[in-house]
Amino acid sequence: MPPIFTRLLAERLASKSAIAVAEAGEGTPVRPGAAFVAPGGQHLTVAKEGARRVLRLNEDPEVNFCRPSVDVLFRSVAAAGGRGALAVILTGMGHDGMLGARAVRESGGLILAQDEPTSVVWGMPGSVVAAGLADKVLPVERIAAEIVQRVAGGSRGARPSPVNA
Repeated sequence: MPPIFTRLLAERLASKSAIAVAEAGEGTPVRPGAAFVAPGGQHLTVAKEGARRVLRLNEDPEVNFCRPSVDVLFRSVAAAGGRGALAVILTGMGHDGMLGARAVRESGGLILAQDEPTSVVWGMPGSVVAAGLADKVLPVERIAAEIVQRVAGGSRGARPSPVNA
């Protein structure tokens, strides 16, 4: 994704969202009520620094022909969040995110995936679902409420049976 696209995406999401949305910056603290978009051409990771989590950016090689790569992000989320990790995989081409989702699952975290009917391209969420890694498969319009419920209820790591809802 080119830098201009990610900046405009963050601005668009911010204008439509009830929470703060911004392009990620190096060292930005992860905080409740905020969402971040990886800048174009940079991998976004989450690092644990004592009791807090911060965002890190790098220009390491592409993963799955992508930079930013969801696999890179999810692996870091698994390491920094463990059982508290909640990964959400939305519409997109290819299989980026599948190996990272596996890392989240192995750390005890939870994975939500967008369903096929509401995906423009079901490659990314489809690969997570096909690998048996999705804890819940939901239409896009139900994902935000599911995230809020999981975070507010503290049940991010509580693993339900996989459900297509």
